[in-house]
Amino acid sequence: MSFNNILVEENDGIATITINRPKKLNALNKETIEELHQAIKEAEKDDDVKVLIITGSGEKAFVAGADISEFADFSVEEGTKLAANGQKILFDFIENLSKPVIAAVNGFALGGGLELAMACHFRLASDNAKMGLPEVSLGVIPGYGGTQRLPQLIGKGRAMEMIMTAGMIDANKALSYGLVNHVTSQEELLLLCEKIANKITNNSPVAISSAIQTINANFKSGVNGYDVEIKAFGKCFGTDDFAEGTTAFLEKRKAKFTGE
Repeated sequence: MSFNNILVEENDGIATITINRPKKLNALNKETIEELHQAIKEAEKDDDVKVLIITGSGEKAFVAGADISEFADFSVEEGTKLAANGQKILFDFIENLSKPVIAAVNGFALGGGLELAMACHFRLASDNAKMGLPEVSLGVIPGYGGTQRLPQLIGKGRAMEMIMTAGMIDANKALSYGLVNHVTSQEELLLLCEKIANKITNNSPVAISSAIQTINANFKSGVNGYDVEIKAFGKCFGTDDFAEGTTAFLEKRKAKFTGE
């Protein structure tokens, strides 16, 4: 499948998706959101892909925001639809994907760009990265899950300050807040993401999928995450991966998981 705004590369079980609009600082427009959805959907279906990495092209930006020119004249109804559709096909879609998605934040991650990074299962940043949700400076609020995910990741007070000031934080502050897991140089960023991804690929895909589901359950309204965990834990006992994993442990050898 060919795309206009993104590049997809697969190597050793890792699919790297690069948002490739450098002249627009990789801003998210409607077409790019749709292409990301399609690429991620294909990667989820591909049995060879175990982990996804999302990054931006160039050295300046991961994603510098949404493409404001696309919605500057929207009505209330159109704005509501923009947020609902975007959350459904990309941001919630990534968060609930059965395969791990790592954000490699290689520069500015602002507005929709930070929301995209936060929808991923965890984030790594280059030391030149800057992150923020500047929407209130445009008379609007984050609409792709930013008001929900940022407090979950860094706490309510810090999220309130970031959103209300429309300010940016640097990579080290993001690390201290828990917004990113690691900070490294731009040159080492993808290498470190791949190193972590390779550790993930050693483990059971079916168990990892269950872990994503159960961790997410804790943040869903009206859902008892402990109950979800109990059921998912029990289901693991009926999988080939469980039989292989426990047998390999007892036989003191490396497990060969099939993802079934």
